[in-house]
Amino acid sequence: MKATAIATFFGVFLTCTYTAKEATKKPKKPKLYFALTDVPQIDCDVKAGKIINPEFIAKCPPGCQDVKYRVYGTDIYASFSSVCNAAIHSGIIDNTGGKILVQKVAGHSAYRGSFSNGVRSLSLPRWRESFLVSEGKPRKGVTYPSTLEYSSSKSTAVKSEPKKPEQDPKGMKSADTSNTSEKASEQGDAIRKEYQTSPVPTPATQMATTTPTPMTTTTDPSTTVPQPTTTPATTRTTAAAAKTRPGLHRVREMGSSSVHPAYASVVAAASRQVQAAQGRGQNTAFRGTSTSTSNRNIVRHNTGIQRQEPVATFQRAAGSPAHLGFSSKEELNPKPLESISQGNQNCKVDLSFLMDGSWSIGKRRFQLQKRFLGNVAQALGIGSAGPLMGIIQYGDDPSTEFNLKTYANSKDIRNAIEKIQQKGGLSNVGKALSFVNKNFFLDANGNRGGAPNVVVVVVDGWPTDQVEEASRLARESGINIFFVTVEAAAQNEKQNVIEPNFVDKAVCRTNGFYSINVPSWFSLHKVVQPLVKRVCDTDRLVCSKTCLNSADIGFVIDGSSSVGTSNFRTVLQFVANISKEFEISDTDTRVGAVQYTYEQRLEFSFDKYSTKEDVLSAIKRISYWSGGTSTGAAISYASEQLFSKSKPNKRKIMILITDGRSYDDVSVPAMEAHRNGVIAYSIGVAWAAPDELEAIATDPHKEHSFFVDEFDNLYRYVNQLIQNICTEFNSQPRN
Repeated sequence: MKATAIATFFGVFLTCTYTAKEATKKPKKPKLYFALTDVPQIDCDVKAGKIINPEFIAKCPPGCQDVKYRVYGTDIYASFSSVCNAAIHSGIIDNTGGKILVQKVAGHSAYRGSFSNGVRSLSLPRWRESFLVSEGKPRKGVTYPSTLEYSSSKSTAVKSEPKKPEQDPKGMKSADTSNTSEKASEQGDAIRKEYQTSPVPTPATQMATTTPTPMTTTTDPSTTVPQPTTTPATTRTTAAAAKTRPGLHRVREMGSSSVHPAYASVVAAASRQVQAAQGRGQNTAFRGTSTSTSNRNIVRHNTGIQRQEPVATFQRAAGSPAHLGFSSKEELNPKPLESISQGNQNCKVDLSFLMDGSWSIGKRRFQLQKRFLGNVAQALGIGSAGPLMGIIQYGDDPSTEFNLKTYANSKDIRNAIEKIQQKGGLSNVGKALSFVNKNFFLDANGNRGGAPNVVVVVVDGWPTDQVEEASRLARESGINIFFVTVEAAAQNEKQNVIEPNFVDKAVCRTNGFYSINVPSWFSLHKVVQPLVKRVCDTDRLVCSKTCLNSADIGFVIDGSSSVGTSNFRTVLQFVANISKEFEISDTDTRVGAVQYTYEQRLEFSFDKYSTKEDVLSAIKRISYWSGGTSTGAAISYASEQLFSKSKPNKRKIMILITDGRSYDDVSVPAMEAHRNGVIAYSIGVAWAAPDELEAIATDPHKEHSFFVDEFDNLYRYVNQLIQNICTEFNSQPRN
């Protein structure tokens, strides 16, 4: 009995002890990390600002390395960058995709653009939110969601802690202004962060109730046109002071058929506002819960907050469709073109701008470029007696937006620039320069002939094709090429530039006059006046001076007895054939002639005739002299009577034709002429001495000395001589 009692006691004791241990045992912690199959996948175009989660792991698909998925910053990225392309830029993944860890951080005052891992990121002055990208491994102690929460009307997540209102970064709009649903998402996110709300036990498709807050309006940072020189457009006013911007009559229907009582009264109030606006003849646009609408006046039913962009900061993008909430009265009743302006007569140039329409520039920077071109047009003073301006947009291929004769005043050009839509594609500057050379400066397009031809190339970073050959051909056609390079390649990016030193290979001179480097698109406005001053300085537009319009050509013609009358007429025809290839006027190429025997005679000087017809007639009237052959004395005479009176900006070219050996020395007079800048070509016929021909000719002799066995073969060297003159002209140092 006693043994039984003891056994029972121990049994009860052990049972109680086990039960107590089980009761005090700590529960197991749930797993903090999810399996690979739980990693949410995001698309290439998803931006960090669209995702509410402050930290998350996601999987990027293949193919995100594309210029259309824009990235802003280096190492630390602005929140409206593509998450996946930022990960490629940072080297976390490549174009095959993969897992990444994203952490949201505070906004920065400056984001530096760079080229890394095949992705070019852009610079940005500042933005309200940033993010970091790292390897897609979970951090210890952090729980990651298996489903990401996006900032849209369908999201059920709410913030319970009020935060400081978001600041608008200098009124800048989002990089991709065409994505209107994304704008609405960012607006919703900003309001969700700013106001205290409480959850509502309703389905996900219904709205959330809010605590009463004052009706407030704010500007939308994703849609405001950038104003680099002004203060941030973050004006906040009460609803009583806010004015409704004119728009289209439209009320967006709710996404769900079940209407929650908490916002039924708000919907009714919105309807009453629409009816009241119709009664006053106003156009007012409201938006409900759908984030796909593109109207900018938003009635937020879940907060009772109206977010509206002030009229003063709104600028309609060129070509925007009518449903964006602005009045289309201006489009329906276009204003007639202004009367033709005389323009700035101190700046008579024919000007073509090559504007960069590539994807790399982005939509916001494209708008900055348009504003820059409009300001240049205004500063130039466009007019029929002053500068004329056309625009070519280039991407993969160039296309003319308007030519020189389309508009005759600055205002019409500025209006036309506002309507230009971005083409996209690469930055094929070389192809664009070839297009300009062949198609733009034509009489049919308004080219005036007497005005210098100027091309200004605006390029983001660097071209994606070769520019040297196209630029050379354009310069040889007399086109002055300027480059405005924005955000040029940094030192660590230069290995990615297809053609190193592409600016120096393209411009007319490498002395800095023809090139302007701008560190940022946001400071482009600072170079308007310097650029206008340069393109209007016609005395320095040296590319307008071609091999055919910038020389003083002096013919030194052997009239000795050995030539004979018939052959002398053949020589004169050879002189005329050469002369007719040049552009002859008192400001272009000028022609003079000396005939010699023992003596010398000035047939006509450089300033005697100013038209090609007069020069050709004067050549025809030269009479054959006959006599001995003193070539050395003739060279000295030509130097004194012709080339000493040449204009300083003219190339001095002597073309000497002789049929025999000279009675005097030719080397000393020739060397003296060379020292005075005379470029000498010698043409020998029949009994001419080769050693003398070489002594007369400028080095290298092979390119400046020719010999034919008889006078009738002189014509064969006309084209060769012109080609050598132009080759030498174009090979001059460009500095």
